[in-house]
Amino acid sequence: LSQGRSFSSARLDDDNVPIIDCTHLFSKNDCSDKLISQVREACVNWGFFQIVNHGIQPDIIRRFQGQTRAFFALPQHVKYGLRRTVDNSRGFFDDEFTKRKRDWKEGLDFGVTPLCRSKGAIDFTLKDAPDDDFRHSNLDGFNRFPSEEQAPGFKRAMWNYFIAMTHLAEQLSEVMALGMGVQRDFFNEQLRHTHTSFLRLNYYPVLEKEEEEEATAGGGYEKGTLGISPHSDAGFLTLLLQDDDCHSLQVYNRFNNEWQTVHPIPGALTVNTGDMAQVWSNDRYHAPVHRVLANTEKIRYSMPFFYNPGYNTEVKPIERCVDTEGNYPLAYDPVYWGYFRWQRYSGDFADFGREVQISDFSKTNHKMRQEERIRHQDEFMNTFDGGAKIQSAGT
Repeated sequence: LSQGRSFSSARLDDDNVPIIDCTHLFSKNDCSDKLISQVREACVNWGFFQIVNHGIQPDIIRRFQGQTRAFFALPQHVKYGLRRTVDNSRGFFDDEFTKRKRDWKEGLDFGVTPLCRSKGAIDFTLKDAPDDDFRHSNLDGFNRFPSEEQAPGFKRAMWNYFIAMTHLAEQLSEVMALGMGVQRDFFNEQLRHTHTSFLRLNYYPVLEKEEEEEATAGGGYEKGTLGISPHSDAGFLTLLLQDDDCHSLQVYNRFNNEWQTVHPIPGALTVNTGDMAQVWSNDRYHAPVHRVLANTEKIRYSMPFFYNPGYNTEVKPIERCVDTEGNYPLAYDPVYWGYFRWQRYSGDFADFGREVQISDFSKTNHKMRQEERIRHQDEFMNTFDGGAKIQSAGT
């Protein structure tokens, strides 16, 4: 693996992140060295890149976007009837915290459940069990979709898009594995066969000056409100579909210490590496800090797909990525995804104090705090049976 810090051979503009052509991504025999190199360098230097020719059918995207807009146009009482709770991370929300600051947005989260996976393929449209059936329950809780009467065709459009994102994420994870110097199927057990991914629909309303003043005066928001405060994504990778004409997403450029606006290309998807990819790669891949600006002129929709490991997955630096005598000594103690996910959601739901970070598992962290975090993680995983909800898993 190259230890250099040169920028990706993928196209770089002064005002944008790398753009990578994925024409050969789905070919088992034609995943070119050029594509592997471009993805690797983008993950090393930026942690953000846009992909074109990704293979997702335009009709799937169009129906998905239409249903997303229709959902947020539903009456408020319908959406509030789908609200997530302290022991269910899935459902509607308009009160999320990021890094202990309240976001200016509405959202809906839904994802994989044990029952929809047990049918041989992920299918949210199962009619033999309601969304809140105990067989759907897992660490993240259960999905809360509007009914077919409330939102005709919504669940089917969500399922079609979720499946397309899953397949794309599987292929990208193979290329990322090759970029780490391991076999392309290295992540099959931790990701492909056991992933606990979820999809988020985001709606960012226009932030009028009067609304900002009212929100900061008594609505729980801080001055200088952001759509989402600076953060890195917790999982392995994120696939983002966003509006072409509202450029509010920014990534922190650690080379010049400036915020860089991501200008989406029509038809492209934005990819960013997550915390778990950074741990597995032993800090070779970078999980970038990013944020969303509150917009004073345009509403914005964005739909990130979070490709996450299985709850019982032990994430630790890959041996191939460790160089004890070079620039990459062993950087982390093992992180269990179920524990990390539970801790991160606790910070999303409310301001419970300091949010968990991969730095808590760093070998360079304060020894006492590191040992306390590892002990807490071990206690959690010893009581976690793979099917418990978030609240019960944390007691």
